[in-house]
Amino acid sequence: MPDLSDQILVIVSITFLVLISPGPDMIIVMRNTIVGGRPAGLMTSLGILAGNLLHISYCVAGIGWLISQSIVAFSILKYAGAAYLVYLGISSFRSDKQSLAVAERGNDLPDRSWFLQGIINNILNPKGTLFFLGVFTMVITPETTFGATLILIACMNIMCAAFWLFFVATLDHPAIRQFIERFQQVTNRVFGTLLVALGLRVALIDR
Repeated sequence: MPDLSDQILVIVSITFLVLISPGPDMIIVMRNTIVGGRPAGLMTSLGILAGNLLHISYCVAGIGWLISQSIVAFSILKYAGAAYLVYLGISSFRSDKQSLAVAERGNDLPDRSWFLQGIINNILNPKGTLFFLGVFTMVITPETTFGATLILIACMNIMCAAFWLFFVATLDHPAIRQFIERFQQVTNRVFGTLLVALGLRVALIDR
């Protein structure tokens, strides 16, 4: 049976590397934090964490393996996720001429809206399915006890929560927000381009 401390080290390292790699979750948290401030960023992050738990749940149940093996199921997930990212990208372009101060007043969305953006974005990302399936295949083996599995899942989620807290707090720092306000039009275009590009990239993912 693999040593639990080694498994924790591996799962924390893998999770950290995935978190710092730019992807749909990072872009949507950045966009929402800039548009709606720290509350929006934190609620979006909470939605992502909820999406992670859903990924974990179906991987434990074995559904993740079925999705990865089914061309139809994987394609539906892939194209739905791509379409959602492109939609968010176009939304960023449409707010291109809106200043950050106006955007904050005009985008006073309920907390559930930011949360839903985070969870939908996370769930529809097929790379999330493959990541958690890989973790449950390579790190959490059939020999891993139920208690050890819970500890590993807790470590993964604690790492994710700590990362998003730090990430949102950094983005919402006054100096950084002032800099972004100065270049808000460029920022909207950059996020719009990144989201559309990520959508196209997701659409081209192979299993």
